[in-house]
Amino acid sequence: MPIDFRRSWSDEDLELYRDNVVRFIETEMVPHDEEARKAGHVGHAIWRKAGEIGLICADIPEEYGGGGGDFRHEAVFYEEAARRGLSGMATSVHAIVAHYFLNHGTEAQKREYLPRMARGELVGAIAMTEPGAGSDLQGVRTRAERDGDSYVINGSKTFITNGFLAGVVLVVAKTDPKQGAKGTSILIVETEGCKGYRVGRVLDKIGMKAQDTSELFFDDVRVPAANLLGGQEGQGFFQLMSDLPYERTIIGVSALATMEGAYEATLDYVRDRKAFGQPIANFQNTKFKLAEIATQIKVGRAFIDRCVEDLVAGKLDTATASMAKLWGSETQGRVVDECLQLFGGYGFMNEYMVARMYADSRVQRIYGGTNEIMKEVISRAL
Repeated sequence: MPIDFRRSWSDEDLELYRDNVVRFIETEMVPHDEEARKAGHVGHAIWRKAGEIGLICADIPEEYGGGGGDFRHEAVFYEEAARRGLSGMATSVHAIVAHYFLNHGTEAQKREYLPRMARGELVGAIAMTEPGAGSDLQGVRTRAERDGDSYVINGSKTFITNGFLAGVVLVVAKTDPKQGAKGTSILIVETEGCKGYRVGRVLDKIGMKAQDTSELFFDDVRVPAANLLGGQEGQGFFQLMSDLPYERTIIGVSALATMEGAYEATLDYVRDRKAFGQPIANFQNTKFKLAEIATQIKVGRAFIDRCVEDLVAGKLDTATASMAKLWGSETQGRVVDECLQLFGGYGFMNEYMVARMYADSRVQRIYGGTNEIMKEVISRAL
């Protein structure tokens, strides 16, 4: 009897929704993954297709063009993509950007951007990291200076997920450098035809080859003063911190789903692959490794599911979300490594999903706040 990895937060309606997600992923994403990996991005068409059938911004209210669901609907998409080693279409970052609009934007900003994001017409990105500022967001040097009815943005950003395809970028900038964190704001930049805005190279990463992680440059980029997220200066740091549980739960959800996908692929492989006249699944080492992996997934499922439930209920705290990110990404790295080992030499070949998962998994310990920062956050709550 196979091990039961069912989610405690799911129900019949969500499983029907999952069927639609799987159908889309299998027909529209899987066949084009290799092409996207070579190009360095998935292209705009796939975003519009997903938007047409309501698979992005699924937890944004219907009044703003979203699906009217909750985080569980988003989690279904993250899971099914992660289980298949698909990392090119960063719907997670798109959702995070949508939630900055939903939670902190003015009414006019919500109505201007959320419907187009839900339709896949605008791909969302958030520009935080700079060449000299990563986890320490107080160190950002990008400036946004008020000039009459506009802000003029100057600076550069790097490691920006969805950067190449982005139609709307939330730019973290200093509006008052003398105020430190209190002088940080978020500016909305719509990229099409934007003078002074430039996308640099799609960065050459060790993993996530289909994901358009890019450099962005802002040279006297002028945006209306109405493009200040929330309409009040100095709120950027608060806005960034308040949405961290959402982001870090996404990482935990994706980590666990990646483990499940790697485990299932490995189980199939060891049952078929023979050595010394028998399937390698019969060897004690293989059995014990799979037992350890299945146990970690089963235990992790209880914790991550609880985090999902608490997030939906509005009671997930930052420390627990940081635990989900820390535990999920660390365990993902170990589990995928063990799975790759059971594939032997084939596990080192990029044509095998487990090899791509291995390379893709490494960044989980870095983005969304490094795991060292997660430990700091958790320790403060002890």
